[in-house]
Amino acid sequence: MINTNEILNKYRIRLTKSLGQNFLTDINVLQKIVDAGDLTKEDLVLEIGPGIGALTVKLAQKAGSVIAVELDKNLIPALNETTGSFENITIINNDILKVDVKSLISGWNGSVKVISNLPYYVTTPVVMMFLENNLPIERMVLMVQKEVAQRMSAQPGTKDYGALSVGVQAAGYAKLMFNVSRNCFIPKPDVDSSVLRIMLHDNHLKMIKDRGVFFQCVKAAFSQRRKTLLNAMSNYPGLMLNKETVRELIKTMKLKETVRGEELSVEQFIQLSNHVIES
Repeated sequence: MINTNEILNKYRIRLTKSLGQNFLTDINVLQKIVDAGDLTKEDLVLEIGPGIGALTVKLAQKAGSVIAVELDKNLIPALNETTGSFENITIINNDILKVDVKSLISGWNGSVKVISNLPYYVTTPVVMMFLENNLPIERMVLMVQKEVAQRMSAQPGTKDYGALSVGVQAAGYAKLMFNVSRNCFIPKPDVDSSVLRIMLHDNHLKMIKDRGVFFQCVKAAFSQRRKTLLNAMSNYPGLMLNKETVRELIKTMKLKETVRGEELSVEQFIQLSNHVIES
């Protein structure tokens, strides 16, 4: 097991709060994350924000190949040391949001899995980048802020259900695997974490006629949670639908005129967006 404090002191690494640098030190939690990945030598793992490599090393022991993308250049020397004995680890010093992921994973014949202790500040943009770009990824196992994991896996009609829930669940089955105490990190963050598993599929996405319209409908529906779907979608800038048109759409779907966005399932949002195109 990597001694985090020893490595930080050796390389005189000063952790940057703006980069969400909280390193997981609990070996049992690390193992549970790897187990959730159900890894074999046929798997390519993409890890975002490997830090000093505690999870990276454990992934490399099970997977065929690990590509670790780290933004902070100051961590690269330490990362090179901790992972140096593994020939199946590739380290890339870059921002994952600027990397051509499709090119990065092209040519791999087995499954591709994203397994990561994600920096909290980039959780939503990173997750949605993977889900919206139709990449050949089998699953994602992500350590994220507990509240975000609850939102991603929330069901219709609950307080946590929102645009992020619909966006994630349109692309895969999201399951909250287990919670992780803030005491398992160096330095200790201000919040607790959860590990979320998303099993990707295209059952929903292939039914969507226009993804742009779909996501606009979702954003409109949750733009003002206290409003009914009728009022929230009427004259929403990205859709430009008048109230009568929205009323007819809701009627066509056999929904109550007083229905709110948080009551609609992913399937109903797909149906709604397809009706918007037809109208």
